[in-house]
Amino acid sequence: MSRFKLVFSEAIRSITANLSTSIAATMTVLIGMFLLGLFIALGTWVLSWSDHVKSELQIKVYFVDSVTPKQVNAVSKYLSTDARVSDYQFVSKGDALKKARKTYPKLTQNLSSNPLPASFEVTPANADSLKAISADIRKQKFAGVETVKDGQQLSKRILSVARVIELVFLVAVLVLLGASVLLIANTIRLSIFSRRREIEVMKLVGATNWFVRGPFMLEGLLCGLGGAFAAVVLLVLGKEAVLPAIIPGDYTSPDVQALSFPIIAVLLMGIGLAVGALGSGMTLRRFLKV
Repeated sequence: MSRFKLVFSEAIRSITANLSTSIAATMTVLIGMFLLGLFIALGTWVLSWSDHVKSELQIKVYFVDSVTPKQVNAVSKYLSTDARVSDYQFVSKGDALKKARKTYPKLTQNLSSNPLPASFEVTPANADSLKAISADIRKQKFAGVETVKDGQQLSKRILSVARVIELVFLVAVLVLLGASVLLIANTIRLSIFSRRREIEVMKLVGATNWFVRGPFMLEGLLCGLGGAFAAVVLLVLGKEAVLPAIIPGDYTSPDVQALSFPIIAVLLMGIGLAVGALGSGMTLRRFLKV
């Protein structure tokens, strides 16, 4: 225990001796870990959201106004035999207008007649088969069917934008993590240079290599851990104060969730320690010949 206290006190003394460089290294780790936390949360939320969107994708089979019950039944019979379809519901003109009035009350309040067509809402068992099902329905050329639509094009557009955002965050995180490692390595190098005479004396009185390396390794770990901890604090503040203002509760869904915050916090602390260990390890191997 006394040896650990000595190593810890030496690490603190080394950090304070090179305070500006230590702060720069810690701040770089902080920014990197903060962006990494955002990337993990955003990435897992986008994946969850895409799964949610896929589960809600439907094919709409719209009928002409003059459609007959026989023509509707023909489409219904076809859908009932398609194994790729998990569910389908007939929506009459009246039901379509009721839904529109609930969703868009201002747009539908002055309507003198019902302009909405009857339709089938078809839910595929697998969202990946959405395009194939809609194409096959079109190929049947059912009498009374005006058009067949699916939401795949819109979902593809949204998901492509999400992938671009993820890529930008990933590049920024990699650059900042690399900068963090180099800054921590430089901090340790300055500490070794300023204490080179102390190291020589310690070796002369019989200090082991690991006892000499201990304070420098701990210094790198403290810089990495400090930056990661500060990033977690900022993420907590952002989660509690900023996020509710950006995304109101009405726009969230229990089915769309990012990775649990405690797990993200543990990951960031672990990565911060790894960055500190890597930075100190690089320097100790190259510049501390003991």
